[in-house]
Amino acid sequence: MFITIRNLTKSFKKGPNLITPLQNLSLEAPRGEFLALMGPSGSGKTTLLNLIAGIDSPTSGDLMIDDHDVARLSRAQLTKWRSRHVGYIFQLYHLVPILSAFENVELPLLLMPLSRSERRARADAALDLVGLSDRAQHRPPELSGGQEQRVAIARAIVHDPELLVADEPTGDLDGESARSILALLTSLSQDHGKTIVMVTHDPKAAAVANRVLHLEKGQLVNPPATPASAVS
Repeated sequence: MFITIRNLTKSFKKGPNLITPLQNLSLEAPRGEFLALMGPSGSGKTTLLNLIAGIDSPTSGDLMIDDHDVARLSRAQLTKWRSRHVGYIFQLYHLVPILSAFENVELPLLLMPLSRSERRARADAALDLVGLSDRAQHRPPELSGGQEQRVAIARAIVHDPELLVADEPTGDLDGESARSILALLTSLSQDHGKTIVMVTHDPKAAAVANRVLHLEKGQLVNPPATPASAVS
């Protein structure tokens, strides 16, 4: 399995209270699966997403991603692992408004030992993959919401991560733009082998995934079995 989670718990102190957004959660996902996480606010969806992405560490339990023991990595090790293996797609894009689309996509590559020509080739390829080569020199205010999200996806994939995590990637888009972004994410999974974990409140968005998991109060509710059609 690409993702293997066993008895994962996340707790933190808030004043005198102990908050546990995830409790003894277990799941598996094969490489290349497009997995959607649904549930009410406060159910632990984003907490789980951030643990899978290496943004946070669990209190207890096991979290293996492609043979990496993510739960046991230090904060510095998590940062290094995340920069190489994870792409994060946000609901509100988080683009730098004064930079062009190309410069926004190139940003993660500045932390890697690449030449200027190598960075340009990778950024150009990522923009081409999301269909925005003709908008490379446009800044975010000059783009539509759907185009901004495509730039954000290009930025997330420019370093060729195996894992993409998406937090409500269509939540701020109109229906047509949302369908376009979901088609792009589906292609990244089916045609390019990316494993995708997406948090969404939208049943229409979740419907494009290979599998939908429902969380309530930090636990999976009737989690379905891994589908036979999932990519191995």
